[in-house]
Amino acid sequence: MKSNRLLALLPVIVAIALASGVYLGRKMSLSGEQFLFSNSEFSHDDKLQQIISYIKSDYVDSVRSQEIIEETIGEILQNLDPHSYYIPKQKYDEMNDPLEGEFEGIGVEFRIQEDTITVVQALAGGPSEELGIIAGDRIIEVEGEDVTGKTINNRRVVKLLKGPKGTVVNVLIRRKGATKPIDFAIRRDKIPVYSVEAEYMINETTGYVKVLRFAKDTHEEFMRAMGKLKKQGMTKLVLDLRNNTGGFMKSAIDMCDEFLPKGKLIVYTEGKARSKREYFATSRGKLEDIKVTILINENSASASEILAGALQDNDIGYIVGRRSFGKGLVQEGMQWPDGSAVRLTVARYYTPTGRSIQKSYEGGIEDYNNESYERYNNGELLSQDSIDFPDSLKYVTEGGKVVYGGGGIMPDVFVPIDTTGTSYYLGSLNYQGIFFQFGFHYVDVHRKELKANYKVENFASDFKVDAKLLEEMYAFAETKGIERDKEGAKVAEETIKNRLSASIGRNLYREKIFYQILNENDIVVKRAVDLLKKEAL
Repeated sequence: MKSNRLLALLPVIVAIALASGVYLGRKMSLSGEQFLFSNSEFSHDDKLQQIISYIKSDYVDSVRSQEIIEETIGEILQNLDPHSYYIPKQKYDEMNDPLEGEFEGIGVEFRIQEDTITVVQALAGGPSEELGIIAGDRIIEVEGEDVTGKTINNRRVVKLLKGPKGTVVNVLIRRKGATKPIDFAIRRDKIPVYSVEAEYMINETTGYVKVLRFAKDTHEEFMRAMGKLKKQGMTKLVLDLRNNTGGFMKSAIDMCDEFLPKGKLIVYTEGKARSKREYFATSRGKLEDIKVTILINENSASASEILAGALQDNDIGYIVGRRSFGKGLVQEGMQWPDGSAVRLTVARYYTPTGRSIQKSYEGGIEDYNNESYERYNNGELLSQDSIDFPDSLKYVTEGGKVVYGGGGIMPDVFVPIDTTGTSYYLGSLNYQGIFFQFGFHYVDVHRKELKANYKVENFASDFKVDAKLLEEMYAFAETKGIERDKEGAKVAEETIKNRLSASIGRNLYREKIFYQILNENDIVVKRAVDLLKKEAL
């Protein structure tokens, strides 16, 4: 660990050594053997600021001291651990808005299609929807400025359209069927960013909920979804936390509280400057009678692991899927007057049995981030037998179940990556985003007839991908540089049909339909449903 840390810090050490050497050499050449500071004046705590001040005053060329300071702060934090980091002012809102659960803007989801800003949907209840902006509209001018062409990109669009609540932005829209462009003066407002992407009934008694992140309002969103599903007869739940990278710990704790009896330990935290703090379930548990399975994978992290670990250690339901990411560090945020912020690791969290699930970061940040790829290389994503936990990482729950610490939550029921019905051609289509791109294109061209023939209630069951539609997509993929592979298409045909149908459904009726169709072929969801059919859970 020390050698790796030394390598990571080597550029900084060299820079400081060079700067110090040059300065001391200059002093010696000007006034003999003379030290920069006397022992009484010198302070190690001030050394960094002294070096920066010296660079600013004496460096041969002019320097941007603010950039030096910000880069230095970032380097220092990243060398502490992988989850302490610095957020520059210009990136603060971009990183913070999803966790706050809202942003200020005009309320549209968009994509750049053929060098033009195209509205995917006007967000429900937002100012754009209220003015009548609809999916498929093209934004061609913002405040009189042409925003079409090769130079337009997502970051520029966001900068143009986001802004403080109450301010007005004027846009010119081109709409299919309209003889001339339409002017809209949109008054920006607070726009919600939802964490619960989908909720629906898999069968008469089993509900499904997909939670994308743990934001400020995730618990409230989740309970609203539970209320809807309970009215439809839900007594069992598949809670999908796959690819959920976490967020606010409090939201995860509040969700755990709904499943656990009063007094049960949910999680505890402890750090050098933070005394041990325990979080217990209260009496509000409205979901204690719901049988639940939690879906996780190698990208489920942080708050997702708190929820999964709390239910697993309290012998509630099943954890299904593959070993989670392994982030057991707790960060606190501090925002500076200039709008920048720091996220600093101040504690570790532990599951009720006392497990720390933080994976090692002794090899440095690059090895840490590549660890998920190593799981694939060593066969872990395909076989549970490839995972070996030492006895020191084994814990036992009150119910007698063996659980593991030291690098993620190991599921109760392991389900490998599904390799049936796959091919290199399918991977190419998926990697290049062809399903989404073609799905958007197809809906954009056929929106009126699709809306006339399929309602949100019956799209998943009634819409079918036929040979003609497949041929259209394969031809579309060729225009994007993907050479057709007839054998690869044949091997993966059912999977391709499923993903294409899901993508068209998503562009027409959003995420609920997307997951409803995709989950029809999902072996992890199927295994979870089978487990919930058991009498004793």
